Amino acid sequence: MTIHDTFTGAQFVTAILDMASEHGMVIEMGSDFDLYESYINSHRTHQPLGLPFDPKLHDMNEDSGFWIVGWNESGELVHTQAMRLFNLGGLALSDYLGQRFVDFPPTGLDLDLERSHYQPGPGAKRISGRACYHGELWVKGDDRYRGTGLPGLLARFALATCVLRWSPDHIFGFMPERYAFRGLAEREGYMHTDPGALAWYPKGSTTPLKGFMTYMGRDDLSHMISLCPREFMLSQAA
Repeated sequence: MTIHDTFTGAQFVTAILDMASEHGMVIEMGSDFDLYESYINSHRTHQPLGLPFDPKLHDMNEDSGFWIVGWNESGELVHTQAMRLFNLGGLALSDYLGQRFVDFPPTGLDLDLERSHYQPGPGAKRISGRACYHGELWVKGDDRYRGTGLPGLLARFALATCVLRWSPDHIFGFMPERYAFRGLAEREGYMHTDPGALAWYPKGSTTPLKGFMTYMGRDDLSHMISLCPREFMLSQAA
């Protein structure tokens, strides 16, 4: 990461923090995933902690992950998201997920893993090296945030923070097909998707929950942080 990227990225995340504050949201960050899990269990009871970030299953620390939460003026949790770093080395992400996609399930569902499957797209086949997984993204359905562009900017905040902290080769995540079709990936800042990447079958159902893989490379991330966050917010609110 260049000095210019570091300076630009710092400006980018500061601008988003200011905009979150303007909407009454205070951002907290950390790498203590036991604390994060306690926040989830106490405040986000409808959506359990995602398996990739469970500190009982993984060694989660400042070198391997971080979380972001947002609180309103009443001390209510209104936002979550998290990042986890993987060092794939020369292994393609498509090969890694071909064996380990079950480690990234949607939360709160009783799944038939035998019928569920992963279909690698061209993007996953090109991803290797230091790759970050982006998940846990949630913003409370509040009139204060609807139509403002803030939820998408908070996702970009996490992407930019990941760039500043780790300068990864790639960032990837998964998104339900129905949200991808509504343009959510673009609003979050993602410049590429692999459609049809995942099909999760709930037990007793013949209809799968389909998912896209979202991803960005180093050059994409550098371009993203060069854009003005406030202009993006205004365009979403128009």
